Amino acid sequence: MQIDDTLLTKLEKLSSLKVESDKRREIEGQLSEILSFAGILDELDLSASRAVVSSREGGTPLREDVSVSSDVIETILKNAPMSSEHFFVVPKIIE
Repeated sequence: MQIDDTLLTKLEKLSSLKVESDKRREIEGQLSEILSFAGILDELDLSASRAVVSSREGGTPLREDVSVSSDVIETILKNAPMSSEHFFVVPKIIE
């Protein structure tokens, strides 16, 4: 697929970018090269390969979900200028 001026204009609009007029030909060439490379990858026969979702055989091991108590909230709120019921108290800024 070749990138022409019309397609580059559409891409500019979709990406909210502006390509300078002196760089248009260079960008068109670079995008065409990228699409050519993707076309080469599309020709690969991957029918004998299976999809890999993890680098470890058997998937990711899961750990047991255990609830533990923590005093993190108290530690953090201890340094706050004002707090109430496990929340920071801040001045009202919206009327």
